[in-house]
Amino acid sequence: MLQVLTIIALIVIGVLLFELIIFFHEGGHFLAAKKSGVQVNEFALGMGPKLFSFTKGETTYSLRLFPIGGYCAMEGEDDDSENPRAFTNAKVWKRMIIIVAGAFMNIVLGLIMMFVIVMQSSSFSSTTIDGFPQNSFSANCGLQAGDTITKLNDYNIWSSQDLSFAIATTQCKEVKGDSLEIYKEDCAIELCHLYVNLYDSKKYDKKQLESLIEILNSGTAEINASESKTQAKAILDKYYAEIEKEVGVTKYSLPEIRVRETRQRYQTDVEVLRDGKTVNLKNVQFYTYLESKDAEKPSVSVDFYVKPIEKNVGTVLQQTGIQTVSVARMVWSSLIGLVQGKFSFTEISGPVGAASAITQVASKGLESGFLDAFNNIFYMMMLISVNLGIFNMLPFPALDGGRFLFLLIEAVFKKPIPRNVERIVNGVGLGLLLLFMAIITVKDIWVLLPFNNGG
Repeated sequence: MLQVLTIIALIVIGVLLFELIIFFHEGGHFLAAKKSGVQVNEFALGMGPKLFSFTKGETTYSLRLFPIGGYCAMEGEDDDSENPRAFTNAKVWKRMIIIVAGAFMNIVLGLIMMFVIVMQSSSFSSTTIDGFPQNSFSANCGLQAGDTITKLNDYNIWSSQDLSFAIATTQCKEVKGDSLEIYKEDCAIELCHLYVNLYDSKKYDKKQLESLIEILNSGTAEINASESKTQAKAILDKYYAEIEKEVGVTKYSLPEIRVRETRQRYQTDVEVLRDGKTVNLKNVQFYTYLESKDAEKPSVSVDFYVKPIEKNVGTVLQQTGIQTVSVARMVWSSLIGLVQGKFSFTEISGPVGAASAITQVASKGLESGFLDAFNNIFYMMMLISVNLGIFNMLPFPALDGGRFLFLLIEAVFKKPIPRNVERIVNGVGLGLLLLFMAIITVKDIWVLLPFNNGG
């Protein structure tokens, strides 16, 4: 019963946060209109039938049944009006400010929400490499401790979020299986496998395991730095013998490293700042693995540790700004990637897909507590707010960006676009958007059906 109540509470929180996003967006239009002297007829949260409303001055404020949007209805916004305070009669620069104010307030809300998220961290992640796990692939491809990553996959790296995004969007490629990098990866993994087998046997005490870890760390570091396959194999053999001597076993035979013609690896070029100089590393590979035996495509993982950034007033404000900018860049880069064909149609989600993702992150968070579930939802809503702010300013008909483009044309040529032309263009644009959303929604529902999830 408590679990059900918790889930209901999280759903309510999600709905309220979504309405907060709408409130900020429409509130931006509302405040800008009021300050510009434009008459606002109604400010509404939600869509559909009114639950309740009240009128103050010239504006009706209403709460409507369905929490799926809202609007700020201005006099003369869509129809001709003789009212001197109508939107269409306001100076063009005022109308431009009113149009962009909604997206601007979404970015402001994103900053506020990011500040709340950042404040909860005890420290922050930098983009400077502090070290590598024993099975790191990137350590075998030229990355070194102390490197500050400045560009990865042609994406400028300003924050740890940029770093994660750049690695996540790196392409998986077929690479030669007989290369030195692959060989060193295999040697390091073999040494790791030996340690895992000994650890899983549960025959060794804490002190012995600590000694094994030291041997493993030294061995993999030497393998990473080796300059030939022969040297890498010799190091593997040496440390195999050291491990066996440490724990007094001889049953593990020295492995033979099997060379395969091709491998799948997430691979890209990386630019780093090393000892004050810019260094360009070609074809750096990242840890590539299969999540399950049935996985059709490998997954990628960050395979190095980064240095922490101490938390103080300055770094909190800095991280709030940098990480919000990073989220905005991720949204914009994803849109460009979609146009360029880097992302497929199946990777796009609409309201149903977003709701499903929010449910998943909330369920994941509940495994460790209500606060984690709330923070996961809060983070998703921050993404949605920034996403809405950027997407809504795209120069597409029916979006604020399309309306801003018309106003920009009016400002340049000193003549407004004919109202009937604007209506037709916006109508076509709205129809295309609704059709697109319908297709995305059908796709999202299709993905959720039991027979598509092994159910």
